[in-house]
Amino acid sequence: MRRTLAVRVGGLLSALLVGATLVGCDEASDGRPVIVVSTNILGDVVEEVVGSEAQVVTLMRPDADPHSFEISARDAARLRSADLVVSNGLGLEEGLQQHLDAADDDGVPGFVAGQAVDVIDYADGDAAGTPDPHFWTDPARMVDVVDGLVEALAGLDGVDAATVREQATAYTEQLRAVDAAMTSEFAAVPAARRALVTNHHVFGYLADRYDFRIVGSVIPGGTTLAAPSASDLADLVSAVEETGVRTVFAESSSPDRLVRALAEEAGIEVDVVELYTESLTAEGGGAEDYLTMMRVNAERIAGGLR
Repeated sequence: MRRTLAVRVGGLLSALLVGATLVGCDEASDGRPVIVVSTNILGDVVEEVVGSEAQVVTLMRPDADPHSFEISARDAARLRSADLVVSNGLGLEEGLQQHLDAADDDGVPGFVAGQAVDVIDYADGDAAGTPDPHFWTDPARMVDVVDGLVEALAGLDGVDAATVREQATAYTEQLRAVDAAMTSEFAAVPAARRALVTNHHVFGYLADRYDFRIVGSVIPGGTTLAAPSASDLADLVSAVEETGVRTVFAESSSPDRLVRALAEEAGIEVDVVELYTESLTAEGGGAEDYLTMMRVNAERIAGGLR
């Protein structure tokens, strides 16, 4: 009985040790470099550029909020053992920043996409004067992100730099095509109607690129973690009435309850249109990749404002 029990216990310990080993290094099991990416939008871009040259681990799940999502202890360990960490930066990953800092302190190489673009600041609201991290709403700026990303990827051991550059060139052409398509889509929106209202300030770069005005937001800041006050809503109601906006946009990662409350408080008929702004969706959700997300958003914005 003792021998049988010892064998069973020994076998169980062996299985646990093997399991722990697999959990700790499953991403590196095939020998390719491991790239850990914070947001799913950047994860999609990295996958397009690096292809099969590396393993890409995206921490943010589909339909999540980049401002508030958190990670497991296992994911935190992935960050600190990665060959490269890719993050958005500019204060976007509020719930993840401590882990990104820990990986940086451990000497893990990193690429911060926000450092590769021409950054604009929030013009008003609680975040006025601070950098706006939502640069992906402008596909032209994502070209700059890809240009910077290529250099970080090409320097990884085990990655064929020529292949990465070729794939980056092909993806950049797709980004430019989306930019052209959005320009064409928005051309049909009269200048007087180029006014945007959304849950929170997320369209600064899109407005800068395509000549829109930001009328306001339900949450007067750059993060979904804030909440509007009664005076904030009153100010926005006034802005909506003054500009004659009849369409407001709610992000797919945030409930549109506040936007609907705004419409009711304003006492006017306002359409609420859902956009995919801060997260990709799961399969079948309508915005499974970044390029699709931008095309769908342009169609919905143009249609809603026309």
